Amino acid sequence: SVLQEFVTALRDVKKAVDDIHREVSATNEVCVDVKSRLQATKSETRHLIHQTTSLQNRSNKLHMQETVAEAFVRCFQLTPDEVATIKGSTRESPITPEFFTILDKTQKIRSNTKYLLQTGHQNTALDVVEQMNVCREAGLERLYRWCQGQCCSPDPSPLLTQALAALQERPVLFNLVVEEWVVVEDLEEHHDPYSCRHMTPPLHYVGDMLAWVHQPLPSEREAAQSLFAKCSNLDPTEETRSTVASVSESVCRPPRTRIEQTIVTDQRREGGKKPVMLYKISNLLRFYHNTILQVTDAGLLVATLDELHQLSYKMFLYQHCRVK
Repeated sequence: SVLQEFVTALRDVKKAVDDIHREVSATNEVCVDVKSRLQATKSETRHLIHQTTSLQNRSNKLHMQETVAEAFVRCFQLTPDEVATIKGSTRESPITPEFFTILDKTQKIRSNTKYLLQTGHQNTALDVVEQMNVCREAGLERLYRWCQGQCCSPDPSPLLTQALAALQERPVLFNLVVEEWVVVEDLEEHHDPYSCRHMTPPLHYVGDMLAWVHQPLPSEREAAQSLFAKCSNLDPTEETRSTVASVSESVCRPPRTRIEQTIVTDQRREGGKKPVMLYKISNLLRFYHNTILQVTDAGLLVATLDELHQLSYKMFLYQHCRVK
């Protein structure tokens, strides 16, 4: 019947609707699950982004600190190799040009600490200055020992001039090196060809003796000029003259003794020519006195020649009066 057919058709429709409802419900559950997953993923992503940003900022901060630390070490510290160079790995370690470069760097670092003081880092500045002072003091002590060895060497290193310039800030060490140089350069060790007079005429004998005294002085002056060439804290010319005067002191005694003997003991041999000979010796002594005074300061040698000149001139006046 018609009613039966309508009921059957309605049942089929209801079944189809139920099927659609189940599918929609299942789809909704899937959507809810996906939505939940998306929210969880979004939350995790936000956390990861936050962590990444934090780590990136920390990395940038560490990189900046590393840059600052490297700049600080470069400006206010010596590298381990530089410390080893300035202190010397062994007692026999040679002095090289690099040594003086590092020594200058310690001075520059000490000067740069003023910037630390200006920015309020007093403790850091004091620590840096103390470290540089320790390194510099060790370097200068080592340089002093090396200079002593070079003064005794027959072929001193060209770096000796630079070394002496560096030692100027330690006057005690500087003067000790100069004294060592003077001792080594002692002119008394030079061969004296006139230790025995034999039959040489008095004037020739005195002239030869004075020439022997004067002969090494120009070369000693050149050596001293080279030694003090880079010393900026003193007058190289005055220091050179003073050093040559000290070196020449050792040759004062032999000329004084022998020339005095010549002036005093040869009166009888010369007879009436004694005043002439004494006058010539006096002029010769005055000539060498003035010549040597151009090379050296008025030290013991110059004083000795002046005394001998005065003695010979007095003897000349005495003999001249006797002859008359």
